[in-house]
Amino acid sequence: MNYRHIINGVDAELPLGKVVCVGRNYAAHAAELNNPVPTEPVLFIKPSSALVSLDEPIAIPSQLGDCHFEAEMSILVGSPLRAGCSAEQARAAIAGVGLALDLTLRDLQQQLKEKSLPWEKAKAFDGACPMSECVSLDRVADLQNQTIQLRQNQQLRQNGNTADMLTPVLPLLGYISQFFTLLPGDLVLTGTPAGVGPLAVGDELELSLSNLLHCQTQVTARV
Repeated sequence: MNYRHIINGVDAELPLGKVVCVGRNYAAHAAELNNPVPTEPVLFIKPSSALVSLDEPIAIPSQLGDCHFEAEMSILVGSPLRAGCSAEQARAAIAGVGLALDLTLRDLQQQLKEKSLPWEKAKAFDGACPMSECVSLDRVADLQNQTIQLRQNQQLRQNGNTADMLTPVLPLLGYISQFFTLLPGDLVLTGTPAGVGPLAVGDELELSLSNLLHCQTQVTARV
């Protein structure tokens, strides 16, 4: 595993924890996959073994069917959150803000959904969460006004803004903490805007979060 939590270029010395992901937090993304818009956050978890560095090539298990990109703003937790924490507690616990890809084996996910089975095999496989370095919260003027962009082979595929989240970041952290204690080193992926699609070996990807973060990577085949 070659990922470590980095904040403002410095090792945060935080453990690699779980990754709590939020499905369908942008209405347009729910619509593009013909999913209903949820009335409360849809949560699932990736293990720490899913984390890899977004600065390294992304190895996808293409033998398992289409692997889709989903670009998301991520939140690095720096102190425990539990029991439906307040917005103030949630803000104080944010150690960093980053960019992540929620890689999804879409064909496999659809098969699992049709059988009413959990999604983990399609969402939580090794390498399923490429993650950038983070910036500290004091560098982020407004969590709910950040542009998320993804370019695939120089073509703009995703171009969304966190203003369009159905559940904003601080209430989202409070909601999650009702069910799962968030510990230092945990990550929260806050949902993806519309425009997701399949990856192919050889693709060049560029991701950005406003003017805060910019990452470039390429797609390779998992051996």
